[in-house]
Amino acid sequence: MWRRVTLDVHLDHPPSRVYPYFADPGRWPEFAPAVDSRRPLDSGPLQVGNRWAAVDRIGPFRIRFTDVLEVLEHDRRVVWHSTSPWNSGVEYVCTPDAGGTRVHADYGGDVAAWLRLVALLPTFVLARILLRDFTGLRRVLVAADRARCEP
Repeated sequence: MWRRVTLDVHLDHPPSRVYPYFADPGRWPEFAPAVDSRRPLDSGPLQVGNRWAAVDRIGPFRIRFTDVLEVLEHDRRVVWHSTSPWNSGVEYVCTPDAGGTRVHADYGGDVAAWLRLVALLPTFVLARILLRDFTGLRRVLVAADRARCEP
């Protein structure tokens, strides 16, 4: 079942602070509630083609798959593809916006197996679920700001 959700979110931090979180799956568990873990499968610097062993939590279930980096444009754009059962991709485009960053996030894919039940949710519900990642990222960025200001 093919689904697409697009989000447009403003974060009060510059792209140089926001983009690294989207480009590094190892940091996703810090802010994305559904992400259980990400572990690199390839060594060396981050580059197109890198793969990450992925585990997400959907309720009590753990979903295992692989994330593959498809596009990497430093501080601007990153595209990830998730293998089955997600069979999906996400593109994050970061642009400067009023002293912060405008993030255009485009999620789309053909979810397989029992996860099709998730794909049956109305688009506005899926958008609210995905927006939790941005709420978490705001929290992480603000906490990092506070930590830098403490003596």
